[in-house]
Amino acid sequence: MYIAMNRFKVVTRTEGDFETVWRNRDSGLAEVPGFVEFRLLRGKLNAEEGYTLYSSHTVWKSEEDFQNWTRSERFRAAHRNAGDRKAMYKGPPVFEGFNVVDGM
Repeated sequence: MYIAMNRFKVVTRTEGDFETVWRNRDSGLAEVPGFVEFRLLRGKLNAEEGYTLYSSHTVWKSEEDFQNWTRSERFRAAHRNAGDRKAMYKGPPVFEGFNVVDGM
């Protein structure tokens, strides 16, 4: 299994808009070969720096399945308007990918 995560620093007071965008997006992930599950995680508010930390978390059967999705038209379509919401973010998302070594 493979876990792909993106961390987002979301500007304070735009959290509701950010969550709405994620809830209403048409990712098409459920139809992608190898996709297992998705979660959007909300972290703590960093009041000093003016953001709330979020992470998108997807689980895949393999890293190859994830890579295939990132090269697909479905991926491009799901991310087509991402740049329209730059004002919600403190910097770009940070990607982290992990191969599962052990789990239950």
